[in-house]
Amino acid sequence: MRHYSVQLRAANGAEATVAVHGHYGRPLLVFPTEKGNAWEWSDNGMVAAIEPLLEAGRVKLYCVDSFDEGTWSAHHLPLEERARQHAGYETWILDAVVPHIRADSGDDVEIATIGCSLGAYHALNLAFRHADLFPAALCFSGNYDPGTWNAWGERGDAVYFNNPMDYVANLHGDHLGWLRERLTILLVCGQGQWEDTTGALASTPGMAALLAEKGLRHEYDLWGPDIPHDWPSWRDQVTTYLPRYC
Repeated sequence: MRHYSVQLRAANGAEATVAVHGHYGRPLLVFPTEKGNAWEWSDNGMVAAIEPLLEAGRVKLYCVDSFDEGTWSAHHLPLEERARQHAGYETWILDAVVPHIRADSGDDVEIATIGCSLGAYHALNLAFRHADLFPAALCFSGNYDPGTWNAWGERGDAVYFNNPMDYVANLHGDHLGWLRERLTILLVCGQGQWEDTTGALASTPGMAALLAEKGLRHEYDLWGPDIPHDWPSWRDQVTTYLPRYC
């Protein structure tokens, strides 16, 4: 199985690392947890957990660095400014990472997004905003409402259009119809330690209810009170669900 990393730079000057695992298969754009890096999934056993899928050529991982420290986790900034700074991260993903994935895996591949904790937010938000590129999002223990993240200051368009709990509620018309045909979302959360304090335990069923209300294709599963917001849980969950998507 191949493992390598590349440094990618976008036209806006943003540069970061992508760690690649696998030799063939459906490409997964993997977002780390808060302030995590491209090697986080490898360091925490996630890559090893899905090694059978990687070896079988069913899936290939493209694990990216986060920019959270200067965006959503920059709590000294008002929320609207954090959302504006996040736009640079999205530009890096779209202008540098996606072209690399297509050059490596083929122009006609359909890329799925995946992440745990804050990575789940990134996976969901990017898929909604760019479902033409990412028709599936696999989300574990996510909080999908930036308005609850140590938020302060006035909120404008930058926050609204990056807050799935806001914009999904207002989806309608042709765009909603297209998303119903195009997008598939997996939402999974435990009920154990830290799932409540991170907001994931409230946000996950809340998002599932919104998706159901809008008729959007999704799968929602709530694991038990013995399942904490932590890597052992996510390893079990990813190995349970990922085979359905590759």
